[in-house]
Amino acid sequence: MKTVGIMSMQRIHNYGSTLQAYSLRRLIEETAPDARVSFQDYRPGPVLVEDSAAPTSKSGRILAKLREYNAVDAPLGDRLRFFDHKRAYGTRYFEAVGIPSTPNHDLHVDCQVIGSDEVFNCVQANSNVGYSRDLFGHGSPARRLISYAASFGNTTLAKIRAAGIEGELARDLERFDALSVRDGNSRSIVRELTGREPLLHVDPALAHDLLADLRVPKSRLHADPYLIVYGYSGRLTPHENASLRDYARRIGARVLTFGGVQECGDAFVECSPFELLAYFRDAVGIVTDTFHGTIFSIINHRPFATIVRPSTAGGYGNEEKLKFLLETFGLSSRRLNGPEAIDQLLSTPLDDGAIDATLASERASARNYLAANVLFPTAQEMP
Repeated sequence: MKTVGIMSMQRIHNYGSTLQAYSLRRLIEETAPDARVSFQDYRPGPVLVEDSAAPTSKSGRILAKLREYNAVDAPLGDRLRFFDHKRAYGTRYFEAVGIPSTPNHDLHVDCQVIGSDEVFNCVQANSNVGYSRDLFGHGSPARRLISYAASFGNTTLAKIRAAGIEGELARDLERFDALSVRDGNSRSIVRELTGREPLLHVDPALAHDLLADLRVPKSRLHADPYLIVYGYSGRLTPHENASLRDYARRIGARVLTFGGVQECGDAFVECSPFELLAYFRDAVGIVTDTFHGTIFSIINHRPFATIVRPSTAGGYGNEEKLKFLLETFGLSSRRLNGPEAIDQLLSTPLDDGAIDATLASERASARNYLAANVLFPTAQEMP
């Protein structure tokens, strides 16, 4: 039996990381049913960008996060539920999607698949990732090395050059037997560094039909009409919070928050990744500033507004990945250019036919790529 290892961001405690990793595993299992598929773990590397405000110790990072979460003007009960959600996330949900309780650093597999998510985001201040060369296949003993829908996130070519790692990345990327990325920024970087033209594929949470999974509840989980706000805690501006609260009151809906607490929220909901998909399915509308929140809205065909935040020097930004995602599905108009546009976006339905046509095409492309590149003849099998 051939072995396939997936090196992804599966241990990050958020729904998007979990569901994209799970979806990639299911895609590979479906296209290579005779292979044994497992998750692999990377070792964090050095941090290449300075963040003087970022604590260096694990306990310091935890305390900083607790202060950040507690700074949001949300009910104490919601903040406590969110703390518990983050604390127990791995224990509650990893096993259900096939993530082992202990890290797996055995890279001796027939095929190593690196992706999806921001596995190539190497110039960032997050010390849990840093510049990990494992994520670029450096020294991998796998017989075959490929990527699937890998993303550099908000790492740009200019940041790579400023960090002085251009040559190392080029050499590592050149070792890949097949390269697949998920956005234009990542494609441009690979092309510039290697001269190769990587294929473009959608995130696994789009490529795999998550809604067909039997673990997604069929029944409605919240009786009253509700809006979803899906994003990191406290990232919405006061104006965005006020506009959302006002819109929800005018349409007689509650505001349920997932993934983080927000000032506009009526309740923070703790649920499993599969339950989250059911909540998205039955929402009146969704506002999100995340990549996977946008994906969950698209696959559920729900009216949504995506907040796109440009990158700043040393700061957070999501423009590189979100702009390309919206363009791929012809949904650039869903970009929220100001809180005053919330009413119009959330009251306008999506073009379901156009979305389904794009999904069908992208899903076929993803499966063809994986089928062609994951299974290959060993020396014993070759004529």
